[in-house]
Formats: sequence, C-alpha cells, structure tokens
Amino acid sequence: MLYHLLLPLKDSSFAFNVVRYISFRSAAAMATALLICLFLYPRFIRFLQRKKYGQEIRDDGPETHFSKAGTPTMGGLLILAAIITSTLLWARLDEPRVWMVLSVAVGFTAVGFVDDWNKIARKNTKGLSGKLRLLLEFAISGATIGVGVWMFGVDTAVPVPFFKDVSVELGWGYVAFAAFVITGCANAVNLTDGLDGLAIGPVMTSALTFGVLAYLAGNVNFAEYLAIPYVAGAGELTVMTVTIAGAGMGFLWYNSYPAEIFMGDTGSLPLGGILGTLAVLTHNEILLAIVGAVFVAETLSVIIQVISFKTTGKRVFLMAPIHHHFEKKGWEEPKVIVRFWIISILCALVALMSLKLR
Repeated sequence: MLYHLLLPLKDSSFAFNVVRYISFRSAAAMATALLICLFLYPRFIRFLQRKKYGQEIRDDGPETHFSKAGTPTMGGLLILAAIITSTLLWARLDEPRVWMVLSVAVGFTAVGFVDDWNKIARKNTKGLSGKLRLLLEFAISGATIGVGVWMFGVDTAVPVPFFKDVSVELGWGYVAFAAFVITGCANAVNLTDGLDGLAIGPVMTSALTFGVLAYLAGNVNFAEYLAIPYVAGAGELTVMTVTIAGAGMGFLWYNSYPAEIFMGDTGSLPLGGILGTLAVLTHNEILLAIVGAVFVAETLSVIIQVISFKTTGKRVFLMAPIHHHFEKKGWEEPKVIVRFWIISILCALVALMSLKLR
C-alpha cells in the first residue's frame, strides 16, 4: 500500500525513491511486524486469560507439561494479523503471488481457528476431525494454486535440486502436487508445535531462507547466474518472508520457555501453509524438505511410530513426535528446543549451498 502511495511522490522528494527497493521495504516490514507483536501481545494475553481460552494438555504426554494446562492459546491470531498487516503496508499489491500467499494464510488461519475453538469449547485436545481438516486445507491450497496456474502463469514444472536445468513437467497435475506440498508443510509445522518456542524458531529460519530464494528467483540476472528458474515478481515475496521473522520474534518474546502464550493451530497451520506456498511459488518444492528438515523429521517420527505399532505392536520412539522422545529420555525442554533450532539453521545453510552445487 505504502509503495503505491509514496512512490509517486519521488518527483517532489528524492527520499521517497527508497520505497522502490525490496531491501528497504523488507526491513520496514520486519520492524512493523515485530513492533505490532511486542506491543499488542501483553493485552492479547490478558484478554485470553479473562476469557479462559487456555490450552488443554494430553493425559499421555510428558509429566512436565501438566503445569502448562490453562496457558492462553490461539496466539497465532496476532502473528497472522501482524504478517498480513505488514505485508499489505509494504509489499506491492499489484503482484498476484503476494495475494496467493495471503489467500492461503487467511484460509488456513480460519481452519486453525475453528480447530482451536472446538478444543476450547469441548475442553479436550481434539478439534476438527483429521479428514475434514485435511480436506479443507487441500481445497484451499489447490484452489489457490489452480487460479495461479490458470490466470497468472504459475509454472507447472518441478525443478530438481543439485541438477542444472533438470525439471519434471506435471501439467495440471502440478495443482494436486502443490496442494500436497502446502498441506503437508502446514501439518508438519503443526506437529512440531509441541514445546515452548520449538516451532517458531525453524519457521523463522525457513521463512528467511525462502526470502533469499525468492529474491534470487525474482532477479533475472541472479537466476541466470545460479541456473535456477526465473520467476517474475517472486522478489516481492521477500517482503512477506521477513514479516514472518519479525512477527515470529515478537511472538517468541512471550512464547519462550516458560511460555506465556501458545500459537495453537491458529498459528501453526497458516505458518506452515505460508512456507509451503512460498516453496511452490519460488519453485523450491523439493528443496523444502531440506529447508524444513526439522518439520520433516517430526512428521516421519509420527508416521514410523504409527506404522510400527500397528504392524508389530511395538513403538520405535518413547513418544512421538520425536521432540517428546527426547523429553522422555531426560532432556530438559530448553535443550530440545535450542538443539532443534541449531539443526534448522544448519539445514537452511545446506539448502542455500545447493544454489552453487549444480
């Protein structure tokens, strides 16, 4: 919005010319999202406490989690409000890819909110049925990407990392593939959100990584030099990626151990959906598995646990997702969190290194 309002004023004052630059608007967007969260979360937390919108804790979870019962949840509402507000203020609103990411963000926030609300209303850990939630997520992401392919020329080829000029053309099948990537990423982040600050750390790392990838893909010279697909307008997504980091830092101020508020499904589902959509729109669908390796590991631990128990009656992990396994082994919660953050940072660096390993 501010880009469109301030850029015409550059003729009267050269200072307004800075809004042309993605780097300036990205920094401003990050600061905006951070300040929104820092200043509004105390009031939001008090509001949730008055309404008694607290987290219900699983009976079969680690004993150390029982004390967290009643901690305000649905903190993701403010994260997404900060992300959307900052994006609308600082991104170019004539770029359709920005609106595609926002559409997924709003849709998945709605699904997460209904899920959280059902849990609060019923006073248990179950919300929407798994099948209904997946169906809604798949429909939202599929419709968004379908419109992108039909109206905005979203490429339907999937590049293969580490190989120059190698891609797989999926045609209209790409819509289903992209919807699977987005939905899978959303639920992977949701599974990771089980400890104070555990999910938001890798979310911020992944978002900043996709910020770099989006900026490079949106610049024809960088894209040609690095032999990656050029995506016109992708650079504008950088503005949105840094709002995630800004809002994430503001949230982490209050979500760090011991947490004063949880993001809930209202936060984890749309944040994961946004990351998946960024991967799709920058054509880093496969690279997402490296960038979000922590989320992949959490998901695989659940799948392995379920398959093993159903087929052999035995559990591979003491408890799944895998962060609970380490808690059961005696690791203190902050140690699990920080080590997972470190792994996320290392995986992000590996993903960025792949740009030159072709």
